[in-house]
Amino acid sequence: MCGLTGIVTGDGRRPDAAVLDAMNTVQAHRGPDQHDQMVVAGCGLAHRRLTILDPTSGEQPMVSEDGRFTLIYNGEIYNYREINRELEAVGYRFDGHCDTETLLRAWQHWGAECVHRLRGMFAFAVWDAEAGRIHLVRDRLGIKPLYYALTAAGDLVFGSELKTLMAHPDLSRQLDPRAIEGYLALGYVPEPLSIFAGAYKLSAGHRLSWSAGEGEPRAEAYWDVDFGPRAASDEAAAAEELHARLDDAVRMRLVADVPLGAFLSGGVDSSAVVSLMAGASADPVKTCAIGFDDKAFDESDYARHIADQYGTDHREHRISGDDFGLIDTLIDVYDEPFADSSALPTYRVCELARQQVTVALSGDGGDENFAGYRRYRLHANESRARARIPRAVRKPLFGTLGRLYPKMDRAPRFLRAKTTFQALAMDTAEAYCHSVSMVAEDLRDSLYSRSFKQKLDGYRVRDLFTDLAPNAGSDDPVSIAQYLDYKTWLPGDILTKVDRASMAHSLEVRVPLLDHEFVGWAAGLPRDYKLRRGQGKYLLKKSFEGHLPNDILYRQKKGFSVPLADWFRGPLRDVGSAALNAGPLAESGIFEPAMLRQIWTDHQSGRRDHGTVIWSLLMLSRFLEREAGVGPQGRSGDALSVGAA
Repeated sequence: MCGLTGIVTGDGRRPDAAVLDAMNTVQAHRGPDQHDQMVVAGCGLAHRRLTILDPTSGEQPMVSEDGRFTLIYNGEIYNYREINRELEAVGYRFDGHCDTETLLRAWQHWGAECVHRLRGMFAFAVWDAEAGRIHLVRDRLGIKPLYYALTAAGDLVFGSELKTLMAHPDLSRQLDPRAIEGYLALGYVPEPLSIFAGAYKLSAGHRLSWSAGEGEPRAEAYWDVDFGPRAASDEAAAAEELHARLDDAVRMRLVADVPLGAFLSGGVDSSAVVSLMAGASADPVKTCAIGFDDKAFDESDYARHIADQYGTDHREHRISGDDFGLIDTLIDVYDEPFADSSALPTYRVCELARQQVTVALSGDGGDENFAGYRRYRLHANESRARARIPRAVRKPLFGTLGRLYPKMDRAPRFLRAKTTFQALAMDTAEAYCHSVSMVAEDLRDSLYSRSFKQKLDGYRVRDLFTDLAPNAGSDDPVSIAQYLDYKTWLPGDILTKVDRASMAHSLEVRVPLLDHEFVGWAAGLPRDYKLRRGQGKYLLKKSFEGHLPNDILYRQKKGFSVPLADWFRGPLRDVGSAALNAGPLAESGIFEPAMLRQIWTDHQSGRRDHGTVIWSLLMLSRFLEREAGVGPQGRSGDALSVGAA
């Protein structure tokens, strides 16, 4: 696992080697083992290496024998041996067994189309010296990150993390209002946006080709997940095939020349991965888990149960319910506002894992593949109601009820109908956006200042969802919801959270449930194989009966959660009060200060549970402090500004 960065100049001059070195230095955590850079006319490439395969070769930037192509690369190509054999058959020779060399030779032979032969996680850049052209490519699911921007001078800069671009003196630090709207809604900045106007994430399954003088770079998709209907096996055969396919994906990810282990939460997904690792490993699997002092959030007993069953070398670290000392650390780790509070325990479990291993397998992707989230069940129920009521009746009826019905956070669940009424007035994609929003659209509207709304110019994050939904290849509401998660939540939240937390500790995380062949196969399964009678992951659980105990397979999911509501009425009360009642949020021009104060007052009184909203605002406040030079991490003297959408 590595970090890459580069500069391609708009006028063919040699990039500034000192600037390139600074961009590479800020991502040293991604590759502490080796680093190097190459600067030629028109292009500079730099790399940090975390050695996983063949420590005696694979240094980057790697140049082809004829000098035409130079590669920098972050990731793992799991089928590299198979590709090597194919290339050797047509005359290529390999100096070592590093997959970087495989990728370079594959590009030499097949060009940009080589991406269709790669099975793995990757972000890479190839400089074609003959054509004076840079090629950027990101893996199909977005497991590995890649950012890029065009500077005012016309240079293309790119890197594995936004901080690499931020180290370039010509990067515009003007905030993108669409990114703020996306962040407040979802808790992360959805791709292709970044928090800065003009800086972008290369979207999952996309590639970009650019040379000097071409203006704004344009990315294109080379892969997409397809939920179109396919012929299905009978249930028993499908369960058997699922187990075999996942076993293959796990085994491919066990190749490493460094210590390897797994995260073990005690949930279905990580337990399934560990069970398959144990079957493929002669030695005990090294596993690690995080426990919580608060039993309402603790799953460590379940993790220990699986560790005992499979005889793993298990380590556990218990954290208290007030482990919020990482707040400022997370701002530096994620570079832009990131409000998934489970980043706190994720950071800790990566810290624990790195004490034993350099590579860890995780269970991420199971919920997205097999409709495991509770929100899929709720979305399916709402969709059935939508289908029974004509749109001309449904929208005004439930729209009115959604406006008039009170918000009752502390009432029994069956009385908390406001969100459901609002969703029933909407169409599928818009309703799903509403259901996953951390800060609801009506609350965002009341928070935003008049001037900020003018800068948004009518943009709302629901536009992203409605634009994406037709590409799912299905009219099934649950399949559409899964597709939207693959395009937004998965790369924007889950994979970003794990990549930054793991790489902050120089730890590589591999995700077998997101093997693209496995994902494509799972997408084609009937909905009834995923969500049945309100039970998500139906077929996944069936396929592991006899391998995992029922109290693991069929217990209620907890997940990595933290008690935000209690924190802001207790140990974080002063911190939250300072963030919402004064400082950069109130001074930014983005928000109405009176509404910020109202949110805080309502939460403290117990009338409303605004814990998630306040956490989102707090993380944005700390980011703005850094950017405006208000706080200890800030850039003193720089002024905050928000551009137009």
